[in-house]
Amino acid sequence: MNAPRVVIAGLGGDGGKTLISVGLAAAWRRQGLVVAPFKKGPDFIDAAWLSLAADAPCGNLDFFLMSAEAITNAFTRGAADADVAVIEGNRGLFDGSDARGTCSTAEVAKLLRAPVVLAVDGTKRTRTVAAMVLGCQALDPDLDLAAVVLNRTAGQRHESVMRSAIEDSCGVPVVGALPRLASHPFPERHLGLVPPEEHARLHEAVRMARRAAEEHLDLDAIRRIATTAPRLARAGPARRPTAPVVPAGGAPVRVGVFRDAAFQFYYSDNLEALKREGAELVSISPLTDASLPPVDALYIGGGFPESFAATLAENRSFREALRRAVEEDLPVYAECGGAVYLGRELQLEGVTYPMAGAIPAVFAFSEKPEGHGYVILETVAANPFYAVEETLRGHEFHYTHARAVIAENVSFAFRVLRGQGFGMGLDGLCYRNVLACYTHVHALGTESWAPGVVRAAQRHREERLTLGGPHGGEGAPVAAARDRP
Repeated sequence: MNAPRVVIAGLGGDGGKTLISVGLAAAWRRQGLVVAPFKKGPDFIDAAWLSLAADAPCGNLDFFLMSAEAITNAFTRGAADADVAVIEGNRGLFDGSDARGTCSTAEVAKLLRAPVVLAVDGTKRTRTVAAMVLGCQALDPDLDLAAVVLNRTAGQRHESVMRSAIEDSCGVPVVGALPRLASHPFPERHLGLVPPEEHARLHEAVRMARRAAEEHLDLDAIRRIATTAPRLARAGPARRPTAPVVPAGGAPVRVGVFRDAAFQFYYSDNLEALKREGAELVSISPLTDASLPPVDALYIGGGFPESFAATLAENRSFREALRRAVEEDLPVYAECGGAVYLGRELQLEGVTYPMAGAIPAVFAFSEKPEGHGYVILETVAANPFYAVEETLRGHEFHYTHARAVIAENVSFAFRVLRGQGFGMGLDGLCYRNVLACYTHVHALGTESWAPGVVRAAQRHREERLTLGGPHGGEGAPVAAARDRP
């Protein structure tokens, strides 16, 4: 695989990486190029903006969540037909999970043998920016730090001084200089960007980034840098589905996926993994749908249910349909915001909003993050999707917490070895055929996830056909299903 590729990195957060990456993807796409976007790290929102700009699914690449082999294979598969790949880094270039920079953007760039374009914030600096670039070069000489883009320049003289200092002292070209924008196209919230689904003018935001790239970046020079990346081979054969999931002459199992402004946090690789296992995905909106369509399982991702709490609460018919389906043992895999929606109520700024009432838990919104960072889980109890003793790696970022969990008929599937989860060292609330977690997993790192969801869907379909009814019955053999992860 010889797709041209470039990593857009920074010296820290809020340094212009997303503006540059989205602008490049949109500008190159306007030129007629096929752009493959990727986001280093577990972030959903930056990936959504990149996907919108490139008009293509954005893959996530993360050393903590997946192996080097999985990262390489995900990249080579996603960029196979692209004219150029744009990989947006996260945090600072060398910031990782420890003092050695493990899991950093630099490590991903070296693994993929991709040249790096470094975004440097010029606010209240001149020659000091050259020292910052020199420091990056000296810290890891094996890294291909190919060029610099200046950000937030204060005028032509400011730009000229910084450009000369970097090119004279560091020997790398400056391939663009973005002025300080009067209005930023990507406002921030909750330590991250506002997602496209909630942005009042999302297409205008992408156009602003594109125009900034076209007017202030040397697109041809950056593309030439991307073409210097050497050929990259697959690390090994792609994983194949574990077993057929469609009976002879039968239709694929139907996995419902909540997809709307309230529930938007899904890794594209997770959805593709479900399809590779044989599932048909059915998009569902608890904001606007009056009832739950016929499905064999549900996958409810994260999002911002607190931003739409009133609308979710008002859709009583859907909430009741979901609650009935759970009582009829529909398999449900819910992450973060999805888990919150399944609860009995959400307490937010002094107001209590009824949620689906499908699991016996009450959630509340906090002023500060309740959990933020990488997670390691050990499976310690039977559940519909994972084998006991399996270890999972994931990520969490949530302002909500479980204020009360009614213990009757409830267990927790996971012991938290790193992270927060539901608290008290536990995550993965189990009720009937529901597994509700604060942890997000990535299908390329947790390879058992997609087969587990599809197998649960297949079991439920078979039990429903045996027992009759739209989603099975009260007496469905849930415990037996949980013993066969």
